[in-house]
Amino acid sequence: MTAAVIQGASHATLKERFLAVRSATMALCEPLETEDYIPQPVVDVSPPKWNIAHTTWFFEEFILRRFVPAYSVFDDRFAYLFNSYYNTVGDRSARDRRSLSRPTVEEIFAYRRHVDEAMSGLLGTLGDGTDHDDLAELTTLGINHEQQHQELFLSDLKFSFASEPFKPAYRSGFHPENESARGSVDRIAIGGGNFEIGHRGEGFCFDNELARHTVFLEPFEISGRCVTNSEFLEFISDGGYRTHSLWHSDGWDWIRSQDISAPLYWSNEDGEWSHFTLGGMDRLEPDAPVTHVSYYEASAYAEWSGLRLPTEFEWEAASSSLDWGQRWEWTNSAYLPYPGFRKPAGAVGEYNGKFMINQMVLRGASLATPAGHSRPTYRNFFHPHLRWQFTGIRLAR
Repeated sequence: MTAAVIQGASHATLKERFLAVRSATMALCEPLETEDYIPQPVVDVSPPKWNIAHTTWFFEEFILRRFVPAYSVFDDRFAYLFNSYYNTVGDRSARDRRSLSRPTVEEIFAYRRHVDEAMSGLLGTLGDGTDHDDLAELTTLGINHEQQHQELFLSDLKFSFASEPFKPAYRSGFHPENESARGSVDRIAIGGGNFEIGHRGEGFCFDNELARHTVFLEPFEISGRCVTNSEFLEFISDGGYRTHSLWHSDGWDWIRSQDISAPLYWSNEDGEWSHFTLGGMDRLEPDAPVTHVSYYEASAYAEWSGLRLPTEFEWEAASSSLDWGQRWEWTNSAYLPYPGFRKPAGAVGEYNGKFMINQMVLRGASLATPAGHSRPTYRNFFHPHLRWQFTGIRLAR
C-alpha cells in the first residue's frame, strides 16, 4: 500500500464517500460466522477481524487523534495490535501474530461504530469556511486504504477457507473467477516512441504513481487478453514445472522446495482439474484467465511460450487498448521509484518508499478490486513468490 496525493478532493461528498466505503466493508462481512474472523494460516494472510480493525485504527490514529482535540480513544491497547508497519507511530505486534481471540469480534465492531460516529461528526464540519485540506487529504487516503483492505479481505479469507479441511464457500454459487477472459486473442501493435507515464489530473492517486515522466519505448505487441486456464494447462502438460531452463534460479529453487506443480488452489483428481473459489470447489473453467500464479510462474510461462511479460511502462502505454480488470497482471518491472519521487513527511511516508526493493509491479485490477479503485497508472506490487492475490498473465513481444 502506498501514500496518497490528492488533487481537488471534493469536500461536499467526502462524508458520503467515507460512509459508503465503511458500509461496503461491513457488507463483505455478512456471510461470515464469528469463528471465521480469527484464523491466520500463514504470515502473509491477515484474519478478517484484523483487517477491519486495522482500517478503523487508521482513521483513529491519523485523523481523529489529530483533528479532534476532545476525541476519546476507544482502547489505547489497540494501537499496538492493529498498527501494520508504521514505526513512526510506535511499537506493533508481529505480523504472524494477528490471530487473536481477544479483543472479541463484538468489541471490534463496537470500535468501528465508535470511530465511524466520530468521523461522521468531524466530516460534517467540512464546508464551514475553515481550511480543511489536510483533513480531506488524509480522509481520502483512508478511504482508498480501506478499499485496498477490502480486496485483501477477500483474498486473505479465500486462503483461510482453502486451508480448512471442508473448504467452505464464502458465498455459495459465487464464481466470478470462472468468467471467460475478456478481450481479443489477437495481439495489439503499439508503435514506438515517447510516452508519458504516471498519474495526471485532479483525481486521487498514490504517491508511487508520481512524478509523471517520459519514457521511450521500442515498438511492441501485447496480447488482447490474459492467458487462460486451458493455455496454462498446456504449459503444465508439456512439463513446464519440470523444465529448469524456463525458470529464474530463485523460481526454480522455490518450486522445488515448495513442491509447486500448478497454480494455487488447483487440484487434479483422476485427470479432472478443479480449483477452490470464493464459491467453494468448482471445475476449472478452460476459458477463464489463469489466476493465483506467482511472478516466477508467469515468467516461466512466458519463456515457454516464446514471448515475455510486458514492462509496466508498456502496459500503461497500451492500457487504453486493453480490456483489463479481471486479474492483477504481472509485469517484468521491478518496483522502483519514478524519477522525482519523494516520500511524504511523517508516518504516511512509510506507506511506500521503504518497500521499493525485491518486489515486482502488477498492473490493472482484479475481480476483487472495489469499483472506482482502479486506474491505468495504479502500481500494485508483491514479492515474486506470492500468489494468494488474484494475479494473472498477459504476454508481449
